[in-house]
Parts: sequence; structure tokens; C-alpha cells
Amino acid sequence: MPRPFRIFGTNALRTVLIECLPAFERAHDVTATVDFAATNHMLEVVRGGGTADVICGTAGAIDELTREGRIMQGSRTDLATAGVGACVRAGEPRPDISTVEALKRALLDAKSVSFSKAGQSGIHFAKVIEQLGIADAVRAKAVINPSGLVGEVIVRGEADLGFQQVSELLAVKGVDLVGPLPDAVQLNSLFAAGIGAATQQRDVAQALIRHLCGEHAQRVMRDNGLQPAAPRSPA
Repeated sequence: MPRPFRIFGTNALRTVLIECLPAFERAHDVTATVDFAATNHMLEVVRGGGTADVICGTAGAIDELTREGRIMQGSRTDLATAGVGACVRAGEPRPDISTVEALKRALLDAKSVSFSKAGQSGIHFAKVIEQLGIADAVRAKAVINPSGLVGEVIVRGEADLGFQQVSELLAVKGVDLVGPLPDAVQLNSLFAAGIGAATQQRDVAQALIRHLCGEHAQRVMRDNGLQPAAPRSPA
């Protein structure tokens, strides 16, 4: 019988994990369970006692958990970078966000805007609207997603314009990608994996991380708004 294998996965890598896990499960005779969440929510779960064989999140979060003894020393492996972008419901007009001024106009013109509360992209977006001087106007019409995929809010028609990591937007069917934020206000986040300190399946965990650095995984990353990183080899 296949052994259970648990993963905490950042939403930014959702599509990559979903597409790459079946072959990995067959090769290593395991049944993988993935708990997807924004990195900050994942940190809360791990610090509350949650354990997994492999943890995927921002590189900064992986480093924090390593310092706290919750991830094995030396096991961090960089996987991919992702920028923040915008989406609309499929078939709806796509506003121009190619420049900072165009982005500002699009935000002011939108009837409603959605972004995440706890995710890396949502925290950054809150800073961007402050920087643009339109925070009060945007928050007055914002649909803030506590965790999960902003694209789902857009598909349900609860907001007109959504902002999140591009890879998370592309994970939702029924949205059209508007494009990335302008370079002047962009945030490219590095995502990484680490081996849970309490795992009893270190070899399998190492194999999964190698699998996520392989050619197939990197192709899936590129197809879904991620740029593969030059990885560190796990210990």
C-alpha cells in the first residue's frame, strides 16, 4: 500500500505541484496530500505544530522555519520566481496596466478590485496603492481574499479586477491575464522548498525536490507564469 506523504504548498506553485505529483507518486509508491495556502498562513500552521515532509513557500519563509528548527538545515532548494499581475473575468475588457500611470487609472476606474490579505502579493499590492496615493479609494471598493486564489473571486463575479502572483492567476480557469505590474512597482518573489525536520521519509522528500527541479517541472513553471530558479541541492 502506498505510504502517505504530506506537503505544505504555496499557492504560487499550485499548478506545478498538481501536474508533477502523479508521476512522483507512482515512482516512489506514495500518496501525496498537499495543503495549499498563502505562505503566511502556512507559517501559522507550522508554528502551531503542523508538520509535513516537504514545505514550499517563499525563500524567506523557508529560511525562517530553518532557523526555528522546523525545516532541516541545508535542505532549502530554490525553485522559481514569480511576479504579481492582474486578471479579469474571461472575455471582459482588459485595462491597460503597462505603466504606473495606466495602472493607477485602471484601479480608479474599476468598479471593484480583489487582492489577497495574507499572501506575498497582497501585502505588496497594499504597499503599491499606498505608494500611488489611492489606497483609500481602492480599499473602499476592495474584495479582500483571506487566502486562496483571487482568480476565483473574479470568476464568481464578486470583483472586476484581481491582483495576485501571475502563476496563481493562471491556475484559475475562467480568467484572462491582463499582464504583470509595471517594473517600477513589481515584486518578483523567490519560492523554495525545504524538508520538514520531523519527516521520517527524508529520501523521498529529497526525491520530490529533485523532481521539482527537473525538466518537466521547469516546463510547467514557464507555462504558468513562473521562472525556474537556479536551485541549491538539498542536503
